[in-house]
Amino acid sequence: MRGFRILLAAGLLAASAVAAEAQTMSYGQAGALLAKSCGPDINKLCPTVNLGNGALKACMDSKISQVSQKCQADYAMAIASIAKRDAAQDAIAHICNADAARLCPGMIPQDGNLLSCLLQATKVVSASCNQAITDAGYR
Repeated sequence: MRGFRILLAAGLLAASAVAAEAQTMSYGQAGALLAKSCGPDINKLCPTVNLGNGALKACMDSKISQVSQKCQADYAMAIASIAKRDAAQDAIAHICNADAARLCPGMIPQDGNLLSCLLQATKVVSASCNQAITDAGYR
């Protein structure tokens, strides 16, 4: 049960993330990373904190100087990566708009078929659109 709590806590920490890494990681990958490197610190410093509503992230943020260096580094990397993924997901429609109009006429934004069309046309989709699709975690 304690291991489950660590994994769940790490996943929740990752889900409330903020800005920039070369490649993005999924919430599951971030959770696994944080469970491994921050689990003992979470159990020690935030043992009774409710996992929801950002309370665990707030606890970790307030005690970040007390956690191991490995946890600090992995926490920063996970937060940045998830933020980049979230930003890419928010921006993908704007970034890929011209490619979608050119390569997928008649498809409706927010329709899964539009993303499928862009993924199938990877070789002719613009570099910025391809990067946004990758950063958003859609490939």
